[in-house]
Amino acid sequence: MAKAAPHSVGERDPLLPSSASPPPYLDHHPADSYAVLLVPVRLRRRLRRGGRCLAPCLVALFLLALAGFLLWPADPDVSLARLRLEHVSVTARPAVAVTISAALKVRVRNPDLFALDYSRLDVDIGYRGKQLGRVTSGGGRVRARAVSYVDADLQLDGIRVVGDAIYLLEDLARGSVPFDAVVEVDGHLHLFFLSVPVKGRISCAVHVNPHNQTILHQDCYPE
Repeated sequence: MAKAAPHSVGERDPLLPSSASPPPYLDHHPADSYAVLLVPVRLRRRLRRGGRCLAPCLVALFLLALAGFLLWPADPDVSLARLRLEHVSVTARPAVAVTISAALKVRVRNPDLFALDYSRLDVDIGYRGKQLGRVTSGGGRVRARAVSYVDADLQLDGIRVVGDAIYLLEDLARGSVPFDAVVEVDGHLHLFFLSVPVKGRISCAVHVNPHNQTILHQDCYPE
């Protein structure tokens, strides 16, 4: 009977697996392995429906934002279309006083998609930040996205200037008296069943030569 020859130390048994190279079925990270993700049919249908609803939702949001931008009420634009000076005089005795007579034409533009009803139009005249007088015109209506002109006659007779009398006499000697004109319009926009208050305001610096009754220049800016 043949006997198996004993293996020498360090020689590997060909019947035993080597520890350095494990068999393929014990390798946890094979080189050619890949994973397959199985998605249920119902989930795939829901994903398709969600993709179909995304575009209409975005369009609806865009239209809603556009409607809000167009319907959002804006204040009317006010500008001084014409200022005709009829009479300006400054008296020094018995007290420093100013007399002004002027005709104004105010331009009111309604940028909204709804009609504007304004209750009044106020014109304030001042000198060096202090009010000398006010003229108030009646109300009216401006159609949607339209322009209206309002006439106002200003008449100030012998308004005394106490604090700035010295400055007024100096401006009179130079031949250029700066006056402040502030035009303000208060109204309401009828937005369906709502009444939204709006206000337009503009400030002008008007330099007048009281000797020849002319306007030297004017600068206006909205507020």
